Order: sequence, then C-alpha cells, then structure tokens
Amino acid sequence: MTLKLPQNQLVTFESLNQIGETSPNQITTKTGLKLEQISGALFALEELDLICIKTTTLSEVSLTKEGDKYSQNLLPELRLYEGIKKLKTNTNEVNLSDAIKKSNLEKQEVNIALSNYARKEFGEINQGNITTKTNINSEQDPEQLALGSIKHGVEVTPQLLKRLESRDLLEIIPISHMSVTLTEKGLQIHEEGAQISCKVAHLTPQMLATGKWENTEYTEYNVEADTALHLGGRTHILRETAEKVKDVFVGMGFQEMEGPHIDSEFWINDCLFMPQDHPARTHWDQFALDLPLAKNLPKDLVKKVKNAHLKGVGEYGTGYHSPWSENVARGVVLRGHTTSLSMRYLSGISIGELQPPQRFFSVEKVYRNDTLDSTHLLEFFQIEGWVMAETLSVRDLMGTFTEFYRQFGITNLKFKPHYNPYTEPSFEIFGEHPITGDLIEIGNSGLLREEVLRPLGINCNVMAWGLALERLLMLIYGFEDIRDIHGTSCDLKLLRSTKVLY
Repeated sequence: MTLKLPQNQLVTFESLNQIGETSPNQITTKTGLKLEQISGALFALEELDLICIKTTTLSEVSLTKEGDKYSQNLLPELRLYEGIKKLKTNTNEVNLSDAIKKSNLEKQEVNIALSNYARKEFGEINQGNITTKTNINSEQDPEQLALGSIKHGVEVTPQLLKRLESRDLLEIIPISHMSVTLTEKGLQIHEEGAQISCKVAHLTPQMLATGKWENTEYTEYNVEADTALHLGGRTHILRETAEKVKDVFVGMGFQEMEGPHIDSEFWINDCLFMPQDHPARTHWDQFALDLPLAKNLPKDLVKKVKNAHLKGVGEYGTGYHSPWSENVARGVVLRGHTTSLSMRYLSGISIGELQPPQRFFSVEKVYRNDTLDSTHLLEFFQIEGWVMAETLSVRDLMGTFTEFYRQFGITNLKFKPHYNPYTEPSFEIFGEHPITGDLIEIGNSGLLREEVLRPLGINCNVMAWGLALERLLMLIYGFEDIRDIHGTSCDLKLLRSTKVLY
C-alpha cells in the first residue's frame, strides 16, 4: 500500500538516508526547505513511526575575551612571578609594590594576580612583601597550557575546565544535535515509494467562496514541533530600572527635572562652589568641547557666585584663595553630574522662583573621563535629587534613602562621612552586594552649603544627592561588572534572559 504524505513531509522523507543517520542541516541542503519546515515534518514522520529522532547535547568550549588575552600573554599570577624574578634580589623576598610595578599588571589585574599567586602556592604575601619559590616554569603552568589547548581546539581535563570557567576565562555552551534514522516501517515505505497527499495545510479565501473547504481533508498540526528562534526587541533592563526609579520618586512626592547634556562650567561647577583649580575640573575628569564660550549667563548670579568664590558667604566664609575667571565659567563641557540641573532649578532660571517645600529629581546620563573597570564607565546614569524645606537634617536625608532603597528590596545601607566642596555635612552611601558581600558605593549626598544656596537666593535648607543607577542595578540583580549590561561589550544573552525582579 502506497503511503500519502503532505508535500513537506514527502520531500523530507525522501531525502533521508536508508543507511545511517541524517541531520536536519543535511536535509536543508538537499531539499531547500527551511529548518522550521523540516522540524515540523520530522515530528509528523516520527508520529507515523517512519523515523526515529535522537537528540544529544554536546558542549562547546570557547575562551572569553579575557581568556583569549591571557592565552596570548601569561596569566596575571605568572607575570607577577616573572616580575619578581627580574628584580634579582639576594633573597626570595621583595617589596610587593616593586613586584607589581615590574610585572606591568593593569589595575584590574592586581587582585587577580595576588589571589591566584597565593592559591597556586607560588609564595607568600606578608606585610607589604612577597616571597617566591624557585624553579617554576611559567610556560608549563597547567592553566596556561589549557588556555592554549582550548584556543587550538584541543580537549583539556574537566578539572581545568571547571577552574578556568570559575575565573571567567572560558564559557561552556551546550549545543543540541539532532540525528534522524529510518525505522523498519520507514525503510519499507521508502522502498515502496510514497505519494503527495491531497491534504491541505492552509484554508484560502477561494475555498471559502466556492464551498470546496467542506469536502477537503486537512493536515493535522503538530503543536509540539520546534519553531524558529525569534529574538524580539525588549526594553533594556537599565531603562526598566530607570522607569522604576522615576515611579518611586513620583510616589514619594517628587517632580522630574530636565536639562541640557552640554552646559557651561558655570552651571556644572561654579554654582556648586567648586574652585576653578579643582582637579575634577581638568581634562583628567571631564570632557571639554571645542565650542564657543557660553552666552546669556545671568549677570547678577554670575557676580554673586564670583563673590562667593573670592570672598566667601556669611560671617565665617572666606572663599577660596585662588583666582576666578568668567571665561573659565563660560567654558562648554559635557556635564559630569546632573547637579547642573539642580542649580538651574534652584536659581529659578528653569521654571521660575521656587518656595519651600519642594522635591525634585532626575535620572539622566552623565559623562566622566574615568578609567574603565567593573564599576566605572565613561558615561552612565545618575539619579539626582534634592529637597527644599525650612528645616532639614542628616536624619531626613538618611530616612529618604532608607525609604527609596527599600522599594528595591535593599535594606542594609551603610553611611560614611565624606567631604564635598558643595555640601556640609556630607556622606557617602554604601550597599552590600548580594553575591560577593562587598560594600559598593552607590551614592554621595549632603546638605548644600551657604556658599551654594545664598547666591541662588535660597534662604532655607536644601538636602541633595547623586546616586548611581548602574550600581543600584548591581545590588538588585547581583551583577559584578557593569560592562555586562551597559556599553560596547555588554552581554546580549544576559540582557535577553534577565527578568525584572521588583
């Protein structure tokens, strides 16, 4: 008896090897059908007991960017060891700082080198000195050799794979492999030959119009068949968290601020009582732009800010003993913090004069010339906020943070006194990382000084803060490197799979 099959099933069935296994990719090459068409056909043929589908999972091992770097160069602990050897001392003990310098380790590699140096028992670290054992062949280090083997497709032991994976030097990706073989029934049908079925897979307007649909036999659908992977767009988890921050502040009675990314140093630094010779105002920290000097600065406010810098404010204020230039204040830069928005709003230039009580916030991008590492980027989002009232204290500020972070499930906050040119008293806020247990700085805050408020015409208290959105994300989700979720080297797989927790 000749078996009738729908066209895709027939084409797929006829392409199968009578002896041995066939893969879906081989069927695609032979038939020209799409993979999802073949998948559906294979499941249907399996239900008819014509084929047997076997799925095996294999692991593909590949080096991470860091692992590839160390495969071409020595691991940090080995470079530290080689650096110590180059110092050529009469003893096996050298100064730790000298050893690190001689090793040419990057800043983020120092802790990696020290921890693995101790783990591999190359020597001991004690009171600023480091000892070393002799006769260690760096090129024969098992982990170093394993990196080279993986790079050239050579298998290594499971123990080394586990160790290198724990160091984030490689990733193990499971890959499913499907193979298809004909059953005895399938072999028999294959020899006898099959025909195209008269079954219809799709209902058409013509069939409805003519009434042909009533006497037509339809193909059954296999709802368990695999479908093509579709990666649709979604809101970035950083943006989702930013929107949650906005919802929390609005719920606490705050209004949102807006303002320019490119601004004059006057609004960004001078109004904040930042001296013009402060290191944070150099190219080492901020990005200056090759643009004409800013115009239309409020003359009366410029005069008051200048006097605050040169002479001080109040009975005990003496200002800074350094020059102040209006041309410097008119210089145009990328904002290094969104406190420039606070200065614009408090001065009344943005939405008019404000009377207490007032609450404002913003979640906006800022730009700093920082060294890239696991907690620093050249651009990031700052959560700016301030409260204006007749009487405020540090306890009001601490209570605001306690309530804000509680909304994200973060309750173990730490506060440390700090110095800022624009706030007094000031303190930093720290949160505990849920995985490493390390304390991470998540913000800076304080009560704005008289030298900031009086030139702006404010005669009451204002408490203000700048919090890091990316650091908040690290505490919520347990990320250890913000470059995984933000920037040019972000982990797309991580972003696609991370679920919103709050």
